[in-house]
Amino acid sequence: MKKINTDVLIVGAGPVGLFTVFELGQLGMKSCIVDSLEDIGGQCTALYPDKPIYDIPAYPSLTAGDLIVNLKKQIDPFKPTLLMNQKVVELEKYDEFYNVKTSENNIILAKCIIIAAGNGAFGPNKPPIENIDSYENKTIFYHVKDKLRFKDKTLAIAGGGDSAVDWAIELSKNAKKIFFIHRRSKLRAVPQNVETLHKLEKEGRIEMMIPFQLDSIRGKNGIIEKLVIKNMDEEKKELKVDYFLPFFGLSTNLGPIKNWELELEKNILKVKQETCETNLNGIFAIGDVCSYPGKLKLILTGFAEAAIASHNCYNKINPDKTLHFEYSTTKGINKL
Repeated sequence: MKKINTDVLIVGAGPVGLFTVFELGQLGMKSCIVDSLEDIGGQCTALYPDKPIYDIPAYPSLTAGDLIVNLKKQIDPFKPTLLMNQKVVELEKYDEFYNVKTSENNIILAKCIIIAAGNGAFGPNKPPIENIDSYENKTIFYHVKDKLRFKDKTLAIAGGGDSAVDWAIELSKNAKKIFFIHRRSKLRAVPQNVETLHKLEKEGRIEMMIPFQLDSIRGKNGIIEKLVIKNMDEEKKELKVDYFLPFFGLSTNLGPIKNWELELEKNILKVKQETCETNLNGIFAIGDVCSYPGKLKLILTGFAEAAIASHNCYNKINPDKTLHFEYSTTKGINKL
């Protein structure tokens, strides 16, 4: 158990949460980040690290993974405390600070809180297959960290969205064979990528198993021997595969945050646009987790909200000081 004293607790280590560390650091404030995932980066790391992003200024194209790498370099000088693979479970308000407890029994004393949790703590939507847990992180993976693991292997990929289609295309470059499983012929991915998928099918690098859905897994000790699928007529097929990658999206949940008496609208936190503060004094929300009239759900918007929330945290933490705004070109990088 750790007991951490900090100026600001950031809930969420996605790109917006990470950039908040920089903005707070430039104002001379210490920060601590809590996130439910093992690695920083949120969805950028967990779902699509190799997917290009086109709306980051000065970068015509930048992969989500590289964005996180660059943000990590940008915040390293400020030495934030990172508490990964845990959630915020309890919150108590005292006169001068919040007392926050995590699921790993760490205690954080923070003067302000900035929630940058995207749509909340999230995990993969898992297929309803008996004993699937025993195969996870052995022969079943919900996201790809190391593409080389699948070189010259036979894979089954299930799903009908961008993640399933994108990874089928990418992994087909080195995999021995890919079975692409979906329960209906219409896919929800980018049309151009769907065309590429069908082109790979014609080349024999991908076999489309449509319309099929998952039935069961046969194997032992976490090693898949056969993946059993069935069609709408309950006719079954057995696929001999080395790995299974189900991409059914994320299950999002604000979790205990919903019990903090924060004002919600359709599971999104309402904030004052001019400060990004919620209805609770000293608790702010930025990025996709917050809403106000005219809100645009873009990484760029979240970055701007990080700056706004950070400046307002400074004013609350230092009520007797006047903040003299300076551009980074003038002041450089602040060293805590």
